[in-house]
Amino acid sequence: MTFQPRMQNQIEGFSVVGGLRRRYWNGITADLWDVECASYAGGHYIARDPRLFILLDQRGRGRPAVKRTVREPGMPQDTDLSPISYVPADMDLWVDIKDVQSIRHLDIHFDVDAISRRLGDDLDPSLLREPKLLFADSRIVTLAQLIAAEIASSDPLHDLYGDGLALSLLIDVFKLAKAQPRKRGALAPWQLRRAKDFIEEHCLRNIRLEELAAITGLSQSHFSHSFKAATGVAPHDWQMTARLERAKDLLKSGRHMLTTVAAETGFADHAHFSRTFRKHTGLTPSQWKKAQCE
Repeated sequence: MTFQPRMQNQIEGFSVVGGLRRRYWNGITADLWDVECASYAGGHYIARDPRLFILLDQRGRGRPAVKRTVREPGMPQDTDLSPISYVPADMDLWVDIKDVQSIRHLDIHFDVDAISRRLGDDLDPSLLREPKLLFADSRIVTLAQLIAAEIASSDPLHDLYGDGLALSLLIDVFKLAKAQPRKRGALAPWQLRRAKDFIEEHCLRNIRLEELAAITGLSQSHFSHSFKAATGVAPHDWQMTARLERAKDLLKSGRHMLTTVAAETGFADHAHFSRTFRKHTGLTPSQWKKAQCE
């Protein structure tokens, strides 16, 4: 299915040379633009899908100025020092261009769900929310130039060629490492990391299973099964371990009575704390604390 990018813009001072040249790949749309610029050109852009803007060439003594708000002075874009920008979905962007005669640039829009499926669900959604404007990377630029040449070609190669280049470019932009083999049915790395971080942060209170399922985009039963497949323990046991680690820190400090440690780490009473601590460590809290001082 062809992915149609959704973008709104208000622009002035541009004259497209040769018309829009566009290629569709699996979840990716790539546009190659050659434009001539008036003495002033620019505008406001907002896309409903994430995109990459890569400046390939420009003529003139000026530089485009890229900015997040209309009143900012803007940051200069340069083919050598700052040709690449990653723009998250729904992020406003303004561009002012003065004293530039012409520009060639590549726009790559992509469908998050389609790319996530292709990468095995290992694309952490938090990566997509952070803009990365005006940076340089020679490998990304080389891939962009190859993509542009393929789009401009009157005799394009097999679709797998352009598709592979475009997917490789996205992998490089987000610096996605080789996926580690994971156990059957286990959480994706980003899901496991998000769940562990949430448990660590909130371990001293009662964490509902539905909270963990929600932050990983799964049903409660799916999350519970997949978390255990990834860690070997149930979410509740993982939380209990995190809670006991907090208790150990308090015990080692030597500044708190056992009843205080029990209350601070969310246990109902001292007896409950002692039973749970002994079950997990083989020692009572007092015995464990004494052993640390020996």
